[in-house]
Amino acid sequence: MTFKELNIIEPVLEALIKEGYDTPTPIQEQAIPFLLNGRDVLGCAQTGTGKTAAFSIPIIQKLVSDKLNSNSKKDKTKIKALILTPTRELASQIGDSFSKYGAFTSLKHTVVFGGVSQKAQTNALKKGVDILVATPGRLLDLAGQGYINFSNIDFFVLDEADRMLDMGFINDIEKIIKKIPAQRQTLLFSATMPTQITSLAESLLDNPVRVEVTPVSSTVDTIDQYLYFAKKADKGSLLMDILNDKFVESALIFSRTKHGADKLSKNLSNAGINADSIHGNKSQSAREKSLSNFKKKKTRVLVATDIAARGIDISQISHVINYDLPEDPETYVHRIGRTGRAGYDGTALSFCDVSEIGLLKSIQKLIGREIPVISEHEYNCEECAVKMTRLRKSIASPKSAKRDVENGGNSDQGKKYSGSKGRKGKKARGQFWQKGKRKSA
Repeated sequence: MTFKELNIIEPVLEALIKEGYDTPTPIQEQAIPFLLNGRDVLGCAQTGTGKTAAFSIPIIQKLVSDKLNSNSKKDKTKIKALILTPTRELASQIGDSFSKYGAFTSLKHTVVFGGVSQKAQTNALKKGVDILVATPGRLLDLAGQGYINFSNIDFFVLDEADRMLDMGFINDIEKIIKKIPAQRQTLLFSATMPTQITSLAESLLDNPVRVEVTPVSSTVDTIDQYLYFAKKADKGSLLMDILNDKFVESALIFSRTKHGADKLSKNLSNAGINADSIHGNKSQSAREKSLSNFKKKKTRVLVATDIAARGIDISQISHVINYDLPEDPETYVHRIGRTGRAGYDGTALSFCDVSEIGLLKSIQKLIGREIPVISEHEYNCEECAVKMTRLRKSIASPKSAKRDVENGGNSDQGKKYSGSKGRKGKKARGQFWQKGKRKSA
């Protein structure tokens, strides 16, 4: 199927062609027809599947049609679509999408988020916009100052809903919902569907169509995942060894803390590796500069915390490295989803210390698979492997199975734990790391 077969109007088709897009992704193919028909949609799609275009294209098309049918000039300066998103980076990314797909229409949009002066944002709002992309805090702030009128909104999108809840935005979301018209078309997109999101969807959506292109909390097939057992003190040396391999073209590294991200970036730079960091303590301009340099390949390695990295949408990140395993297993899915995007392969490498074995167990339980272990490296932690083996044996034991389940253990039993095939040396390891080549146009 092509975008033309989805009955996309000519100005949007022209923009899609300009961007090199002809065939919709599965989430776009499924969601767009329902959205064009005015249905509420509950979309579950992993990052990198094209869900931003899935809602931005039909919104642009319907607003263009509404403008053509409107006799009121005043209607042409009112906010008709509101897209709510959790982070500044993701808001900017969505704004870029509306710029690209609406390039040959007369629609106007703007993006508002905190951490920067509001002057440019309020100036845009005064001139009139059709589409507003916003983070919750700045949106409510500007509304309180009288710059935003919610009464004419026909389309409401809640994007990355699971992350919204993780970041504590539920109260802000409830305040915003009370301000927008009850008669509207609502779209809720989330990478995962925990019970909280299901409850939120039931309160927001009217007889929605559910569109799901990947199993809940699954990882995309284009990403190869590998695990390294290493003591905490050895992780830095292991990382240096990996980054010194020519096959690692670009790497997004995840640190659990802001301090850790800065320290790791500094150590890599001191070792001659072109690295930078991005996290919530940096100013918006500094974050945008770091992200731009990484996207343009001026920076080879970017060390990030989870909140800062959620909006990163770069198609050719060859490797994601979990320097610290995340405390929330679903965060692992989001992290590695930064690679293997837009038709490219990707590789996700994770370091695991003894203290992180429990986190690893939760991740493997969530994704329904065991991550293959690369043990042929200088810093291999035998203690970690032994602890993991003992854990598996306890799970497989009928006497301990009930106890393990009560303790939150993995209920999968009897599977052989995947390990290294005995390959040695950097040349062999390169076979695991040599990813990121384009599969299709």
